Amino acid sequence: MKIKLLLLVVVLGITSGASAQDPVFTQYFLVPQTLNPGFTGILEDWHAGIIHRTQWPNGQRQIDTDFGFINTPVGLNSGLGVTILSNREKFTNYNLTQLNATYSYKVELSDDWYFRPGLEVGFGRKDFNFGGLILEDQINRNTGAIRDQSIDPSLRNQNINFVDFTAGMLFNTEDQWIGATIKHLNKPDISFTGERNLPLEMFFSLHGGWEFDIYGNRSSFLPEGSRMLLTFNYMQQGEYNRLDAGTAMIFKDWTLGATLATNPFRKATNSHFVTSVNPFVSLQMQHFIFGLSYDANTSNVGQTRGVFELALTFQANLHLKCWGCPNYKVK
Repeated sequence: MKIKLLLLVVVLGITSGASAQDPVFTQYFLVPQTLNPGFTGILEDWHAGIIHRTQWPNGQRQIDTDFGFINTPVGLNSGLGVTILSNREKFTNYNLTQLNATYSYKVELSDDWYFRPGLEVGFGRKDFNFGGLILEDQINRNTGAIRDQSIDPSLRNQNINFVDFTAGMLFNTEDQWIGATIKHLNKPDISFTGERNLPLEMFFSLHGGWEFDIYGNRSSFLPEGSRMLLTFNYMQQGEYNRLDAGTAMIFKDWTLGATLATNPFRKATNSHFVTSVNPFVSLQMQHFIFGLSYDANTSNVGQTRGVFELALTFQANLHLKCWGCPNYKVK
């Protein structure tokens, strides 16, 4: 029964529609630092932001996730940054906090293409309230009565610390980008007891985007400078996988679009291919970009009230402005 409880702890750490252990953000294209350390310093000026995600705000199933970052170029074609992640599950009082240092290096491949490898090193802490569980030695098998006390060793290890390593790479032009990341390269042990090694599965992500002009000419009904963004993010962790794909219309100060969260390699016959439809909108005001998204569930999970995200980013240089292209060329 102890092993089953440990597995329950891991499952309760799930924060994405793909049932992966790592949090997944719908607005990854607005805060790409959640995906890949190769984005560190890519704005070529100070860049910072925060994003908050509330999943399933329905009673005791609520999961809250926050991510913050700040980064800047430091010369010698390098970028440095810091990120922080907080993940909290309401029913079990499960908490994950992780602080990361990120580094990227820019290599000019041609007049149009750049290569940006990145590294991330983090320190994480997981906490879990075992007091909310009934353990094996509390149950009287003869009478079914439940005692208040337990001598289970799990109760003495309600938190764990671990070191985590991530590597990523990014290829980009002024209007296109594609990257890949592998998180948890060292597979840190996240077991709450010393009796069992429970490695955190590596998280793989392949992501990209393309932004292009759709204004055409002055006779177009669209506002001048209108552009379109196409984006995707494929993720896999253990046996679980997810593919997000979407598009957005980009105007002068605001953006409107939607993504689909899908389950491309369905493990069960009754699983859904499209698991949620996720509209989003953003508004730029001076140095700040505000983003809002809502994930509308399309599967049979139940009445979850969906997923909400609020994002706020800050860029020091107002002349560096672009949604789809990661080097933020002046428009």
